[in-house]
Amino acid sequence: MPETTPQGLHQLAFGGDYNPEQWPESVWQEDVRLMREAGVTLVSVGIFSWALLEPEPGAYDFGWLDRVLDLLHEHGIRVDLGTPTVVPPAWFYRAHPEALPVSREGTRYAFGSRGAICHSSPAYREAAARITTELAGRYAAHPALAMWHVHNEYGVPVGACYCDTCAAHFRRWLEARYGSVDAVNEAWGTAFWGQRYTAYEQIDPPRLTPTVGNPAQQLDYRRFADATMRENFISERDTLHRLSPGTPVTTNFMTALSQCDSVDYWAWGREVDLVTNDHYLITDGRRTHVNLAMAADLTRSVAGGAPWLLLEHSTSGVNWQPRNPAKRPGEMARNSLAHVARGSEGAMFFQWRQSRRGAEKFHSAMVPHAGTDSRVWREVVRLGADIGSLAGLRGTRTVPDVAMVWDWQSWWAQSLEWRPSEDHDARERADSFYEALYDRHLTVDFAHPEADLSAYPLVVVPALYLTTEAAGANLRRYVENGGTLVVSYFSGIVDEHDAVHPGAHPGALRDVLGLTVEEWSPLGAGETVTLTGPDGRTLGADVWTEFVVPRGAETVWTYADGPAAGGPAVTRHRLGRGTAWYVSSRLDAAALDAILGAACEDGGIVPRTGLPRDVEVVRRSGEAGDHVFVINHTGHDAKVPLAGPGTELLSGERAAGHLTVPAGAVRVVRLDA
Repeated sequence: MPETTPQGLHQLAFGGDYNPEQWPESVWQEDVRLMREAGVTLVSVGIFSWALLEPEPGAYDFGWLDRVLDLLHEHGIRVDLGTPTVVPPAWFYRAHPEALPVSREGTRYAFGSRGAICHSSPAYREAAARITTELAGRYAAHPALAMWHVHNEYGVPVGACYCDTCAAHFRRWLEARYGSVDAVNEAWGTAFWGQRYTAYEQIDPPRLTPTVGNPAQQLDYRRFADATMRENFISERDTLHRLSPGTPVTTNFMTALSQCDSVDYWAWGREVDLVTNDHYLITDGRRTHVNLAMAADLTRSVAGGAPWLLLEHSTSGVNWQPRNPAKRPGEMARNSLAHVARGSEGAMFFQWRQSRRGAEKFHSAMVPHAGTDSRVWREVVRLGADIGSLAGLRGTRTVPDVAMVWDWQSWWAQSLEWRPSEDHDARERADSFYEALYDRHLTVDFAHPEADLSAYPLVVVPALYLTTEAAGANLRRYVENGGTLVVSYFSGIVDEHDAVHPGAHPGALRDVLGLTVEEWSPLGAGETVTLTGPDGRTLGADVWTEFVVPRGAETVWTYADGPAAGGPAVTRHRLGRGTAWYVSSRLDAAALDAILGAACEDGGIVPRTGLPRDVEVVRRSGEAGDHVFVINHTGHDAKVPLAGPGTELLSGERAAGHLTVPAGAVRVVRLDA
């Protein structure tokens, strides 16, 4: 069996993408010297180098890569070696123009970027298999090899191709999935608008149509496109397992909901030996450190709670957003150590040395254009020392408090056209519920809707439009057995084929919530409503209202105005040994706190008192002991209570009772046994 941690790496990983092919060999010696100075332990190599490794079909040039790997090994630096299959060479596309992907609108993309791949292309698959086989045969026994890195960021920038090759592949996929054309017709509801098929050959991808196309067909095509990319990963992975036994194989995910929506990471997490992730701050005016924490928690959950690895983030600004601010002093360290707190076995960057040419020449790097006499470099060196001091927590696991249900396939379905309101967004609901839990200083696990939830006292469901019968039964079982559930509106509505569950909404969740919804009444742009609750308290809401009919549930908050004035807005249903809450309008994170506070009481979750806002406290635990991370994102010193005495690992100082964390700083305490 392959390992699940990088081979030969006995510390946390620290380093980044290393692209020596962009530089003359005279720079390489300086690179490894600076890597040693910065405490680099692992670099990713060769991810975009197919054109150099195979300059002509079947003609390979590994000499430069041999020298790079030998040099890194000589200086004690481990290698995450890429298969460069994200960037087929120009000669490949000249010979196989059909391997370039086609958009839904029928436009064939051109060579000159990255990730321009039709994953159904037999020519691409054959070429990818050849270069992977050559690399594995040559480097499987290289002493620098720590793990294999397949492709790069599947699903970005092209998540699906709509060409004729994909059409034929899609038909085969449908036959394997459904067994007959009649079953496809039933699943897709083709009786509507006269779309019935009598042969697989009549079925095409959901290309551009005069008006809205079949939603079930679109949903299945997203599943197909994701599965097709995964087939290609598995093919390369299996080749590497066969030729390089024992060496872990990964591919870098982009789990943040702000970065990739085309990949079902629950399915992908089962296929990699080690979950790795890329994360970049989205500068959209929101609290970026909350988005980071959410992405890290989601990545850990995709890994099944096991340690994972942050394979890319930035030292400072990126270059692909409308506005790309530099990170503030200390922010790089806070970002990196927040990922470690939430399960990462290190912190890696894109990239080692800032490029002089190409599309990402303004993307920050460990060695910036300003060189080593710069704030970024000094912070990199300091962070390398800090990461080095945390080697003892390898293998420990982040301790969660609550869970959030999330499903990429439900997100895909909800995002299709002609929903009741374009203002209702699944990602926004997930962000807001997560932020409310973050502000209560609760560490969140994410869970598939059919996963075992019994370990969690509280489970929140921010957006589960597509809810299978199995998922509905799972959530009911969780509550009956003593769990506390909080469900947001427009959940439980359709099955896996985007067909509305029979009977009143919310379909698969009616019984667990103890209510029905007669009708939705989304609000107009800018409209708000007021909710009245216990002791006369009020909350503001927007976007959505519903006509809720309790059928066993009690009304806790009522609509004071708006279309559903006087009716239930928030309900609570006792079922078995547990409780299920329902929130029928859109509350922001601050307003959600009132609901989640009551749900936490039901779940027996003790409030985290004495912790300032935007000060994270996260615990990793295992055979190496308990480690408490305190990350101060504020501009003021923070005083945080400790569960017991211990040693602060970044300074070596003893800590007991309370820990003072300076503004913008991080502290990591290993509690005494």
